[in-house]
Amino acid sequence: MRKIILAAAIAGSALTLTACSEGTEDNAEMTADSMAADTEANLDAAGAEMEELGTETEMMADDVATDVDQAAAEAEADMQDETVAEAQAD
Repeated sequence: MRKIILAAAIAGSALTLTACSEGTEDNAEMTADSMAADTEANLDAAGAEMEELGTETEMMADDVATDVDQAAAEAEADMQDETVAEAQAD
């Protein structure tokens, strides 16, 4: 009788341990999936931010180029006693 009770207790413990391990595996898998989704979302957001910064930088560079061209035309106009429009035409 003792052996039967002992065997039943061991079997019950094994089943409980197995069920617990499966739950832990499921939780670990859900955590890994969640981490992957978070990483993907963060990379997408970073990529969008970098594109926006690239566009802003390009616009700023265009503004600087326009300012430099204007300053060069004004300097040429002063040196050659002509209008800015004439200097820009050269």
